Amino acid sequence: NPVSFRSVAHTNSDFFMLSIENPALLYKTGDQGQMELVYKEEAPGVFYDALTFFNNQYGLAVGDAQGGCLSILRTTDGGQSWIKIPCEELPMGIADEGAYAASNTNIKTIGSKAWMATTAANIYYSEDYGAHWTRFQTPVKSDSIEAYGVYSIDFWNDQQGIAYGGSFVTPTDNSANIALTEDAGQHWKLVAQGANPGYKSCVQYVPGTKGQGLVAIGFTGISYSSDGGLHWTSLSEEPFYTIRFQDTHTAYAAGKGRIAKLE
Repeated sequence: NPVSFRSVAHTNSDFFMLSIENPALLYKTGDQGQMELVYKEEAPGVFYDALTFFNNQYGLAVGDAQGGCLSILRTTDGGQSWIKIPCEELPMGIADEGAYAASNTNIKTIGSKAWMATTAANIYYSEDYGAHWTRFQTPVKSDSIEAYGVYSIDFWNDQQGIAYGGSFVTPTDNSANIALTEDAGQHWKLVAQGANPGYKSCVQYVPGTKGQGLVAIGFTGISYSSDGGLHWTSLSEEPFYTIRFQDTHTAYAAGKGRIAKLE
């Protein structure tokens, strides 16, 4: 079977890629010029969704719930070895809770802090490089059967952030799908209800905009907010899945069969 990779990450010395389904395969660049398998997990229901690094030593991956808790992998040695956090060290899982493997943006790290967004519209939060976690609830609409939940998060700093949701099954539904936090994710407030673009799979703050510029992207097109997410305008109907900014003026977006540079 072909293997589907939806998450990539890097340190200053290595590139990593993580497959989604059973068996989950996590590769890093090896010394011999070949990708080297550094973690493998075989079990029914294994499904990994996102992968990122805090710095050159600490990294995280998140997957759907198994055995009563979210699947969280952690590395402290630059990605040489990965350990799955046992359920007894994590908040109790919600039935069928997972994350959407849509854009590799349901994890965000700043300094030693990390946030992870789930299909149940929860935010898991850690202050110590992913060693310990607490769970906060958002008011974003969630329903795993209808594919609602939080698809993407971003933080401007370690207090101000955005959670973007909706459903790829009913992408025009723009109710209860964008929430903002001002206290590191403990509390969230719905914004732009019924006056936003509906479902998107990726949201990112635009660098150099003091936390006011946001771009949201999906197969439904590209939208922009200049006031921190309160109001949105459509920039393009071009379909993409994910976007990252290099600087204030330059971003790269990836979609089905294409990559674009946006200036």
